[in-house]
This record gives sequence, structure tokens and C-alpha cells, in this order.
Amino acid sequence: MVYLDHAATTPMLPEAIEALTGALAVVGNPASIHSAGQQAKRLLEESREQVAATLGADGIEVVFTGSGTEAVNLAIKGLWWHRQADASRPRLLVPAGEHHATVDTVEWLAEHDGALVEEIPLDELGRIRLDALEAALTRDGASVALVTMLWANNEVGTIQPVEEVARLTARAGVPLHVDAIAAYGQLPIDVHGLRRSTGAAPGTGIVALSVSAHKIGGPAGIGALVLDRSAAVEPLIHGGGQQRKVRSGTQDVAAAASFAAAASVVAARLEADARRMSALRDRVISGALAEVPEARLSGDPDPDGRLPGNVHLSFTGCEGDSLLFLLDAAGVAVSTGSACQAGVPEPSHVLMAMGRSETDARGALRITIGHGSTEADVDAFLAALPGAYAQASRAGLAARATSFDR
Repeated sequence: MVYLDHAATTPMLPEAIEALTGALAVVGNPASIHSAGQQAKRLLEESREQVAATLGADGIEVVFTGSGTEAVNLAIKGLWWHRQADASRPRLLVPAGEHHATVDTVEWLAEHDGALVEEIPLDELGRIRLDALEAALTRDGASVALVTMLWANNEVGTIQPVEEVARLTARAGVPLHVDAIAAYGQLPIDVHGLRRSTGAAPGTGIVALSVSAHKIGGPAGIGALVLDRSAAVEPLIHGGGQQRKVRSGTQDVAAAASFAAAASVVAARLEADARRMSALRDRVISGALAEVPEARLSGDPDPDGRLPGNVHLSFTGCEGDSLLFLLDAAGVAVSTGSACQAGVPEPSHVLMAMGRSETDARGALRITIGHGSTEADVDAFLAALPGAYAQASRAGLAARATSFDR
């Protein structure tokens, strides 16, 4: 099987596997004060420092979570709840086309807690419109609880103007959470550097950033929230207050050690890997557009404006799911990057937010390169694509109505 769905998850690095298996033999709860517990705690805190170093943060600012989704939930809900403590700040500013970890979280806050979710439009490349964000912050900025955004769009790969948004939120006195799960391991991230360059006062600008281990070659089941010392959040989980009273629960030392090993390896070779992945990405783009002229590239066409490992194409007149299954049958694993509920193909909400037609949004395909991808993988995909497209286009678009709609 040729695996080109690294944005969904990427194989664990050998160093991460070795660290995980080694740490599983360490006995002791890191919250215990005896020597076995302190040995576990030392490994845990060293791992926290290693992860922090790859994100331009201090160890104390890294809160380990059970996933990237939990980190996003903790940041958004925690910040929103705390911002209501001394005044009513109901507005929550969110760009269109965010990951469902964010979309579903803000919808929950709107339904259960009365949050007023304001969607900031994207341009045709999938990039947040800074003029619209600035206008929203200027209009009664004191009522804004927070801004949340992706560092890079997980579907179309467009890199967002994070520094500009961090500067706008710092100027408005509003906290910013950045979901960097898709960007981590492909782009340099420096939280402290961003706070310095944008002149952020305590509690304003970028104060929270979410990442996940399994996207960079670490294990599934652990993520992290970088939470600036000046940020205050209400916890999601209560119990023992193990991590700054922000997240309770016995910490997974082995997963943290494995996460740290993957983070250190990826950080050490970030530039070289980005160059290699970019070259493979560009081969996929040029080859796919040549083999299937009906294909259309989504996201920023400028190589510097999109993630090194991301290719997102739309194919007129066919379902992305049909292409996915046909490519899978040919031995190539890719993704549509869009949801499919109850067996009914759904258009990409990201492409719709970019102003694309529903036909384009239903024919989406995401091909993502990872640390183990090769020229042979690209060759296999390009060889399989024309036949898959020809068969999928003959099948056309599925009817949107089902027997359940009667």
C-alpha cells in the first residue's frame, strides 16, 4: 500500500517507538513522592521540556492532553469560560473553514452557554481576511472573548497570517488560540518569538497553541496545549490538578517520552524534511494537473504559501469518495478531507467557505506527504489517478436524497 494520507496520521518514528517501549518499563506515578514516582516524574518533565523547546515555549507552559482535539477544546472552552468571569464577553471570532475540533466546540458553546459565534470570511485561497477580522475586533472589542484560528488549513494547506492576527488581537486586548496541529512538524513554530514580535501584553495575543503527537510520528492518544503563563482558563477535567490545575489526571509518562522523541527528531531535520516534502508535493501537483486536466488545485498556488506536504485537488463531475475508493483499490491511500455522514457524501465546508461551487466541493481529494514518502509513492499515485478519475467521472455525482429523507 502506498500511503499518502499523512495529514490524518503518520507512521511512528523508530525513535518514538523505542522511547515508548523503554518508558513503559518505568514504574511509578509521577505524582508520588517516593523515589519510583520521582523517577517517573523526572522522565515526564524532561519530555515536557523537549516538546516545549520545539515550540518556542517553556516546559511549564506545556499541558499534555489526551489528543489534539482535547487541547483545542481546553483552549477554546477554557478561555471563553474564564473571560466571562468578570464581564460579559460573549463574542467568539472564528474564521470560516476551521477544523471540526474547533467548529463543533464553538457550536457547543453557542448552544449551551450562549456564545455569539462570528465567522470571519476567507479569501479564495482559504486565507483569513484580515480586514474583516480587524473590523470585527474594532467593533466593540471589549465584548470579544477570544479569537481562534488554524496555523495552516488542514484541508487545503493554506498557511494563515498568524503573526498579523496575533498582532491584531494583542492590540485589541483579546486572547488568541492557534490550532497548529496540521502545521506542527512542517513549519517552524515559536510562541515566545510571536509574543515578543507582536508586543503582546499579559493575557492578550497568542496565549494558547494546540498540537498533536501522532501528526509528527509520535503516538496517538497524546497532544499538548501550550498555555502562556499569563493565560487563565477554566479546566475541562477536575480531579487532582496535576498540570497547573488546568488538567487533572494521572499523566501518561510513556506517551510523553515518545512524543518528546518524535518532536526532537522532527525539529532537528525540519528544514531538510520541508524541502524534500515540498519537492514531492510539487511533483504531485504538476503531474496530477497534467494527467487530469479537469483537476483544479485548491489553496495557495504559491509553494511558500502552503504546507510542504499538502496537495488538495478538486475534480469536476465526480465524487471525491469515489476517487478515494478507486485509488484505494489500486493500492494508494489518500483522503477526501471532508466529512461523510450516514453514507451520504458531503461537500467540503472549507471549499464552500472559499467561494467554490458545491460541485467542486464534492469532488475534493487531499494527498498528503510525510516523513516516509518517496518518489515511488508519487509515481504510484500519478499512475493510478487517470484511470480512477475516468471511472469516477462515469459514475458522476451521487444523488443527495436518500430513502431516509422520505
